[in-house]
Amino acid sequence: MSYCYNPACTNPANPDDAPLCQACGTNLLLHSRYRCTKILGRGGFGTTFLADDMVLPGKPNCVIKQLRPAASAPHILEMARQLFQREATTLGKVGNHPQVPRLLDYFELEPEFYLVQEYVSGLTLQQEVKRNGPMSEGQVRQVMLEVLPILDYLHKIEVIHRDIKPANLIRREIDGKLILIDFGAVKDQVSQAMMANPQDYTAFTAFAVGTPGYAPPEQMAMRPVYASNIYALGVTCIYLLTSKSPKDLGYDNTTGEFIWRSRVNISNDLQNVLEKMTEVSIKHRYQTAQDVLQDLQLVQKRLDLQQFSSPSSADSDISQGLAAGPLHSRHQPNAKPTAGPQSTGSLPTTVSPTTRHAANAARSQQARAGLQPNYSRFTPPSVRPPNRVGGVGQGSLSQVSRENTLQSEGGRLSLQALVAAYNRGERDFSESRLDNIVLRKANLSDARFVQAFLQKADLRGCVMMNVDFGRANLGGANLRDCDLRASYFVNADLQGANLQGANLRETSMTNANLRGANLQNADLTGSNITPNQIAQARTNWFTIHPNGKRGIGI
Repeated sequence: MSYCYNPACTNPANPDDAPLCQACGTNLLLHSRYRCTKILGRGGFGTTFLADDMVLPGKPNCVIKQLRPAASAPHILEMARQLFQREATTLGKVGNHPQVPRLLDYFELEPEFYLVQEYVSGLTLQQEVKRNGPMSEGQVRQVMLEVLPILDYLHKIEVIHRDIKPANLIRREIDGKLILIDFGAVKDQVSQAMMANPQDYTAFTAFAVGTPGYAPPEQMAMRPVYASNIYALGVTCIYLLTSKSPKDLGYDNTTGEFIWRSRVNISNDLQNVLEKMTEVSIKHRYQTAQDVLQDLQLVQKRLDLQQFSSPSSADSDISQGLAAGPLHSRHQPNAKPTAGPQSTGSLPTTVSPTTRHAANAARSQQARAGLQPNYSRFTPPSVRPPNRVGGVGQGSLSQVSRENTLQSEGGRLSLQALVAAYNRGERDFSESRLDNIVLRKANLSDARFVQAFLQKADLRGCVMMNVDFGRANLGGANLRDCDLRASYFVNADLQGANLQGANLRETSMTNANLRGANLQNADLTGSNITPNQIAQARTNWFTIHPNGKRGIGI
């Protein structure tokens, strides 16, 4: 269908190949190039269309924002023109970021203004919550870890996004990454109030837009600052956790703060972070995205420590039966919150004596159970004691689930057979069927799994240095926190694999399929991997890239 872009058209729907609108006679090829196909949104500021670019090969989709002033008075038109030019300039600056849609074109056809942007296919976070219900703490922390670096980038180039909310964050369908959209600066500028008092509306105040509830008080008072984005993201996260928009949340009549804690089931640490993000007072709020990221890092460390101190029953069974030698701890940069008012009140900068005591008690319990010391992943192999997959002392597999210990039909290698062969000194397990195997925190260094079938294998925490996974199928495998230094993944299938927190230094990834793989918190320093491969995977602020730098989309 061709859609007429004339705001006054009474019947805008037209056949695909119609050159002119059948109702109003408007040329349906906008700017001699774009054919609108449907409306994506409509408001007081104008209309957003999905369109085809008829000039480029393949006629790719794009998004066209039609911005029209509320009146045709010369001073109103000039004000709208200035704001339009400013928005186009802003979009041109921010479009270099991989998680911001690129500006493709802009032009004026009086009395309307048009912005053409890259089309992002996917669901907004608002749509996800309406479809699936409230998000978990882990999901919300991941949203924060993806969006905060975007805000950090915007603030470094002196741009304030004035409408952060769930409806303006799209999860891109092709790779699952969050995209921040709608940098509009002309939404409600040319209002009736402006027409009545144009002298009261400067270029500065005209930029103070936002959605009530998500925009903080200073932004609604036309004085937005960088910390205004922190507030809006905090309210967005509260929506993701509760599925309640700000207008549906109660608020404290004394402080003006939202009442939301009783509606969520999350850690106190994350509650404190969100509370500080949504402080009504700017001076008590986080000042920068980096400040929030640093405290989120401490939240993650706390959660990791709790998991380490109180392992699940399944992990306990595996760890009692299978000793891994060095336990790999995930990489986290040693960042501390910035000193000053903006970094106080939510999380301590050092581990408390109680937490330290819990960690020591956990290590003592490990020692009593006969487990190996917690060596660093950088500890030279020469100083580590010999490692046995079958365990220390007991060498027992009795606590591993029975279904994993039985040899099945069709050439499948059982867990028991793998452990026994490795302990005999065998290292070549090429073409073996090990899909769905559960083998956590074991040492399988120097093994060969060429063309092996390891789909959905659970190998969390394993030490697998210098392992050959050439052409192996590791689709959906769980390799979280594995030490995979100097391993070989050439032509391997890692689609959907979980490599979160894995040590992938100096690995060979030539032609490896990483589509949908999780590389969050992973260390890829010195690895042979292309930017395109990384772009197909999920990364976050703590992902260390081959050049040794961390971040998203480096």
